[in-house]
Amino acid sequence: MFWRMAGLSTASPVESLLDRDGFTLEELLDEDELIQECKSLNTRLINFLRGKAQIEQLVKYIIEEPPEGADNKRAFRFPYFACEILTCEIEVIMRTLVEDEELMGLLFSFLEPDRPHGTLLAGYFSKVVVCLLRQKMDSVKKYLQVHHGIFKKLVDLIDITSIMEVLIRLVVVDDIDHSFHESRLQWLVETDLLEMLVDKLSSPNSFEARANAADTLSAVCRLTHSELATKLSSPSFIERLFHHTLDDDDSRSTLVHSLTVCISLLDPKRYAMAVPNRGQYIPESFPTASPETINHMLQRLGGLLKLLSVDGDERILPTTYGELRPPLGSHRLKIVEFLAVLLHTSSEEAQQALVKLGAIQRVLDLFFDYPFNNLLHHHVEDIVTSCIESNNKMLIEHLLVDCHLVERLLEADENPFAVSIDNKPTVSASGKASPRIGSLGHLTRIANKLAQAANNNSDILDHLQGNPKWVEWQSDVLQKRNFIENVCQWTCGESACTCWQNPLVGLGLNMFFECSLHLECMQTILG
Repeated sequence: MFWRMAGLSTASPVESLLDRDGFTLEELLDEDELIQECKSLNTRLINFLRGKAQIEQLVKYIIEEPPEGADNKRAFRFPYFACEILTCEIEVIMRTLVEDEELMGLLFSFLEPDRPHGTLLAGYFSKVVVCLLRQKMDSVKKYLQVHHGIFKKLVDLIDITSIMEVLIRLVVVDDIDHSFHESRLQWLVETDLLEMLVDKLSSPNSFEARANAADTLSAVCRLTHSELATKLSSPSFIERLFHHTLDDDDSRSTLVHSLTVCISLLDPKRYAMAVPNRGQYIPESFPTASPETINHMLQRLGGLLKLLSVDGDERILPTTYGELRPPLGSHRLKIVEFLAVLLHTSSEEAQQALVKLGAIQRVLDLFFDYPFNNLLHHHVEDIVTSCIESNNKMLIEHLLVDCHLVERLLEADENPFAVSIDNKPTVSASGKASPRIGSLGHLTRIANKLAQAANNNSDILDHLQGNPKWVEWQSDVLQKRNFIENVCQWTCGESACTCWQNPLVGLGLNMFFECSLHLECMQTILG
């Protein structure tokens, strides 16, 4: 292209090749400037590439493994260039491909179970199909409606992340006119795609297959006003999800992924924030779970809470501070997260069920029994905050009276060391000093939320003022701690402390104390 812009008469290598008689596709694929010529819409080149024979060969490069002993061009260069040509979004090339039954059959033959599905070719296949779905959705839809078996083949290969991306492209909005796009999804409701995806959550499938199926179903949950999302939140599908969660022989293995989908149904925005940069449309407001969906989940809540118990679990996990007998496990952590999201729905039925079944008390027990599990502390703090901010008298009374939150908080702060206790899961190493518990920051934030809520809630105020130990602790400990931890107080004369402004502060606390300005701040604060 440079010589054209400079007004030189020298022809490009691609143009020179096109001037020859009897040149081959392989010779074109060997030219470095081929993709640039395609993007610049070289008419002679595109007229050659749009032929069925050429497109057929390009498709074969991206779906067929190179023969044994093939050189690097056949193994790597030709498939890469073939994929780039097919995804250049050249109208005549895409139209030739999607409107030819044989070519589409050849493309999707990559999914046949009796052929290899290498990571490299799977990525090329996915990129081409996703491009077609984005640019030629109606044509691909017509082909898939006739060939229903392709859905099963895609789901059978969902353990390959590239194939999962094809499924997500099928079910997730990605147009500016998203409402029009969603109307295109109605035909998927009539298929058994969702049933196959939910069944992939069961234990006989690989971990990758279950994780990718959960990711795809979670993507469905964030569709606004979509029949596909409505179908997934129906009672029959909630029952399917909890069947894999509670009734599966290997429930720990499947529970995490099944509950991930349930959490996405309750809070679609949570999935959108957890999996950013997919390039799909993100609505300004997300749909809230229907009362019917929540009630069907509550019917299985009792069985779910039983899995929080650590009794009978004989696993032992060595740690730097001792042992966990047993470790909390990702399945219990996911249950606690599910309970936190359930409270966020502000469903009165959910609040009553959590109190009646003692769920909040159970998660608080885990909070104090596992003093070094920061993820657990985060979710439990979220639960406590939801109770405090709900202004629900039943919830607040249960938290303060039945769960003894204030008393347990003061006890932990008074003796902030992990002490081994019989029948407790956290065991300190013998011969070593007990470490400080890792939940003090969360406890401090909870205490501040209680103190703040007391200004507007007489029930909380009466409970706190009726505890002399709290009144003394709030005055002597909490207020001073808040003052010291308030970085706005870390000033050196008229300017803010430079060590706090330093972006390298995040590397560790040692940098704080190597800063003389910060030491001056601390001396000022501490007197």
